[in-house]
Amino acid sequence: MNPRAELPVRAPSWKWTVCGLLLLASAINYMDRQTLAGASVRITREFHLSQTQYGQVEAVFAFAFAAGSLAFGWMADRFAVRRLYALVLVLWSAAGFATGWVETPGQLLFCRALLGFFEAGHWPCAIRTTRLLLDERQRSMGNGLLQSGASLGAIVTPLVLRVLMGTGDGGWRMPFLVVGAAGLAWIVPWLWIVRDGDLARAKPEVTTEHPAGPAGVGLWEVIRSRRMWVVFGMIGCINTTWQVLRAWLMKFLQEGRGYAEADALYFNAAWFAAADVGCLVAGALAARLAVRGMAVHRSRVLVFAGCALLCTLSVFVPWLGKGAPLLVVLSLVAAGTLGVFPLYHAFTQDLPGEHQGKITGIAGVAGWVVPALAQRLFGMLADRTGSFDAGLAVAGLLPFVALGLLVSLWKSPVAARGTVAAG
Repeated sequence: MNPRAELPVRAPSWKWTVCGLLLLASAINYMDRQTLAGASVRITREFHLSQTQYGQVEAVFAFAFAAGSLAFGWMADRFAVRRLYALVLVLWSAAGFATGWVETPGQLLFCRALLGFFEAGHWPCAIRTTRLLLDERQRSMGNGLLQSGASLGAIVTPLVLRVLMGTGDGGWRMPFLVVGAAGLAWIVPWLWIVRDGDLARAKPEVTTEHPAGPAGVGLWEVIRSRRMWVVFGMIGCINTTWQVLRAWLMKFLQEGRGYAEADALYFNAAWFAAADVGCLVAGALAARLAVRGMAVHRSRVLVFAGCALLCTLSVFVPWLGKGAPLLVVLSLVAAGTLGVFPLYHAFTQDLPGEHQGKITGIAGVAGWVVPALAQRLFGMLADRTGSFDAGLAVAGLLPFVALGLLVSLWKSPVAARGTVAAG
């Protein structure tokens, strides 16, 4: 008997329930990741790390994430996403938990490398899932929910740190243990709601603007297409902006502008809340414009441009001291920085679907190697100048570079059937 025939009929709302689970997975992913940034001042003080050395810790995570993107991108296309996703979450939660026990800088680097490698499995699994569930008009919204989980987790993390970190420098360890252990709870609803065969049988509606790519297109043909190289450039730019701001915000607030740790943690949560709003609004707005009749490609580019303009407000940071104007500008930058991501993911989903996991994984190499190099350079610049200002100002300009690549090299119509869209 065909096991798929025994699967229950899913209500239309089921796919959005699954998207909600993806949001929670992103939240857990970022809670494990962001715990280090939230406790960065205490950790660098305990291990006597310079800004350059802290940048190296973030760089190791990024390089490992790039390697994991390749490995899990391939696996997401080859193995059942339902089980692979659960395994990945167990492994990155274990790596986060182990970080709470490190005693040397070397052990810290090793745990961050493991965390980066296994966390990389989240995105190929999640992006493949939204592609299987949603049609192209819905994907920007689904991707917005998925991506907004990152900021949701980052909103919660500073509050968790505020509660769990004691007064001594060693108090930073407990949050790693609690957050790492909490990740295992997600697996239960995932395996309960998504059954074997659910995703294999999902058939989202196909619209005429971007019909599904032809079956049997080779991966090499996809990689060498112009659109794929645009994807490389886009993710290298936008993820560098996000990762630099994510990793250095607490240090900038405390060491660069003199905020107390508690105040910096509260604003850190507010900053990620602003990012979450930007992400959800960007995804929903692009979807709304498409539903109301605007061409899907045009709606995505228009919203991407608005988000990129918000990011450029970072150039005012060097001229703003401690106070409300600085915090407002940082919040607007946050909204734009995360707002570009659901649109980026939607563009990758216009490439041939049979390679979705590998496309996400290969793009992840560019998306993480560039930030890895940038993290170390940022730390070196901060050590040399004694300030974080210049690095933050430059980081905010990168999404506008990504917009230039998108507008100049990515063409709206797909190529003729039987070829990969190369522009």
